[in-house]
Amino acid sequence: MEASERQPMIKLNNGVSIPQLGLGVFQTQDGEETVNAVRWALQAGYRHIDTAMAYHNEASVGQGVRESGLKRREVFITTKLWNDDVRQGRTKQAFEESLDRLGTDYIDLYLIHWPVDGWQKAWEDMEELYSQRRVRAIGVCNFEQHHMEELHSISSLKPAVDQVESSPIFSNQELIDYCHRDLRVDVEAWSPLGGTGTHLLSNPQLEAIGSKYGKSPAQVVIRWHLQRGVIVIPKSTHQERIEQNFDVFDFELSPEDMQAIAALNTGKRVGSDPDHITF
Repeated sequence: MEASERQPMIKLNNGVSIPQLGLGVFQTQDGEETVNAVRWALQAGYRHIDTAMAYHNEASVGQGVRESGLKRREVFITTKLWNDDVRQGRTKQAFEESLDRLGTDYIDLYLIHWPVDGWQKAWEDMEELYSQRRVRAIGVCNFEQHHMEELHSISSLKPAVDQVESSPIFSNQELIDYCHRDLRVDVEAWSPLGGTGTHLLSNPQLEAIGSKYGKSPAQVVIRWHLQRGVIVIPKSTHQERIEQNFDVFDFELSPEDMQAIAALNTGKRVGSDPDHITF
């Protein structure tokens, strides 16, 4: 079986299928670093790349996809509408600019990056792009329950995805359960391995769990996300780590290990609070 065929797919609420494990490129430098990371990931079997206008590496993502030799339709590409464009009502222009940088004529998943002022109009514009089939699915990032409730009240089109911070130290499980159970909206986890400065991957408990399965702490955490039904997009710029992060489909964490990892939750965010955005 091809490596790319081992990974699970999730069918979004509009019928589009998304690979459950992808490569994130937040803070991956534009140019060779991003091109290589994307190419290595696609060679390893990944079929899902998550970028954003604000990462300033969309052009390199597009180049990496082209250099992989894969057909465009074989790679699921996500990008995001940045806050300044939301505030300025530039949704459609920003979308075209992302297409140009990526070198493609459609996006698989287009997300509002943060719930800043103007997101309601941005969603309306994204609905138009979706109805025109310029994008296969639309969604949001960092929307809390009250944002999701407001969105539901103003639009008959549900977001396909809410991409939120989630890791063992900030599981965000209540929001994930709400999206899954009450809305039938899938959830993607950003900073799935804890984020810079958390030292999550040197946690002795994760190391002990990993040793039982012959896996690294990062592989254990990625597996934990997958078994929660969450779409997960770990970031790395190292070929060996990129490959290792994808090697998570040959083991399953026990219910006890799943609970032990969940118990690491501190309830404290590492990233920004969506209700207090200053950027």
